[in-house]
Amino acid sequence: MLEEALEHLVKGIVEHDGDVVVRSKGGRHGDVLEVRVHPDDLGRVIGRRGRTASALRTVVGALAGGQKIRVDIVDTDRLR
Repeated sequence: MLEEALEHLVKGIVEHDGDVVVRSKGGRHGDVLEVRVHPDDLGRVIGRRGRTASALRTVVGALAGGQKIRVDIVDTDRLR
């Protein structure tokens, strides 16, 4: 559920919404949601001074209902 909600939010921000991928991984300290976007959209998802990324983490944390969750925005260096 959290993956779908985060994916929906990120797709509303980016221009290349077909390249948005959200993966869930279990970790020692809780679950990790990895967000991968098109390299041109990375700045949009992070935002100025990380404000957009911080807002996304706040919303997902509220949706998690006390469950430990971490949101990582992964920088992919792939060729276009």
